[in-house]
Amino acid sequence: MSYRWAPYVSVAMRLANAEMKMEKLRKKGKNIQPVEKIKGKIAKTFWGRSWCEHLEGFSDYSNRLPRGRTLARNGSICHLAIKKNQIEAMVAGSEIYQIKITIKPLKKDLWQIIKKKCVGGVGSVLELLQGKLSDNVMKTVTDPVAGLFPQPSEIKLDCDCPDWATMCKHVAAVLYGVGTRLDQSPELLFLLRNVDHMD
Repeated sequence: MSYRWAPYVSVAMRLANAEMKMEKLRKKGKNIQPVEKIKGKIAKTFWGRSWCEHLEGFSDYSNRLPRGRTLARNGSICHLAIKKNQIEAMVAGSEIYQIKITIKPLKKDLWQIIKKKCVGGVGSVLELLQGKLSDNVMKTVTDPVAGLFPQPSEIKLDCDCPDWATMCKHVAAVLYGVGTRLDQSPELLFLLRNVDHMD
């Protein structure tokens, strides 16, 4: 079924169609990692909330991100994979759109500074990943300029939808989807920035 020129097609029908396409990709061997429908807050843990708050703090993003919240909440993110310096995703819209977000690695000297500032403040890797950190460590890792999170200049956004905006609603949905992924697997942030959380 093609619904490219049918804006009246319900969200449920779009998602059902998207799920059929994802199932075909699974059968071909692709590891499809959907973001389930989100109830309540988009991100619920220290790492997920910090990611979302960081992105919402940029004026370039703040007015565009809300467009993606609905898509993130209703299960439109069919696939979201976080790799070293890269996020690959597929989002259901009037078609399945391919999104690629490239994030520069954390600068080595900045990583050294972060580690130095956190010495003695992290009891264990488990505490780190659970976000059970001292105020000093939390302030260090979430510092808007010198923390683990990327700056807009370090983020390259790409979606194959026809929207002319650099950040379309599909990209915005994926950025929120990353917040939910960090709720489940905060170590993915370290992978994304190409640093080792075991350090």
